[in-house]
Amino acid sequence: MNDLDFSGKTVLVVGGSSGIGNGIAQAFRRRGADVHVWGTRASAGDYADDEGSDLDGLGYSQVDVSDMDAIERLTPGFSQLDILIQCQGTVIYRRGEFEREGWDKVIAVNLDSLRACAMKFHSMLHESRGSMIVVSSTAAFHSTRGNPAYNASKAGAVALVRTLGEAWASDGISVNGIAPGLVATKLTSVTTENPKRLEASLANIPAGRLGTPADMAGAALFLASPLADYIRGQTLVVDGGLILS
Repeated sequence: MNDLDFSGKTVLVVGGSSGIGNGIAQAFRRRGADVHVWGTRASAGDYADDEGSDLDGLGYSQVDVSDMDAIERLTPGFSQLDILIQCQGTVIYRRGEFEREGWDKVIAVNLDSLRACAMKFHSMLHESRGSMIVVSSTAAFHSTRGNPAYNASKAGAVALVRTLGEAWASDGISVNGIAPGLVATKLTSVTTENPKRLEASLANIPAGRLGTPADMAGAALFLASPLADYIRGQTLVVDGGLILS
């Protein structure tokens, strides 16, 4: 028996068009799942030239997760769902999150949409006795001085995982999370593409390297598998040891 064979399973990765979400989506596809992803652009072809975006073999839909009404109205392109991965996220630099407009935008995408998507697919996950995995950040566990909304939203995501992990356990739904450390994606390019910032960051990572989408995918595969059947409401830190000290 292969506990990491997801043949016959349907997976939705919200925010699966690029970066960590895309790495997770392709990992499930390679293991037999029927994988759908949501992104912000009109079509899958609009990501064709983007590094970190591989939509081959994935079902694609454009969904604005900051619009809660749009999520509620949406008719998904599948009739069953076994695994819901919530990997949507945004950040605003240059202290933009201290302003109401920036705060509201980040909170809507990073936190409010988690609840909206969870409720949208609760009945499907209940029927399949499935799994929901929320991708947050190690920012949930320390200060991020210039990004208060990002920090608050990620801490909120960890708290939401705890609460839904308990509340939905009796529905047969496994709810857990992943908190990535520093992974080279579009959101972290302000650090990873700045040599001095990158050097300083690597000096604080015991593993001696940046994380990759594949590292996060390994954690997601585990949490969605029978191997994690007795884990509920936990957020697994996958950071190469970044927040140990």
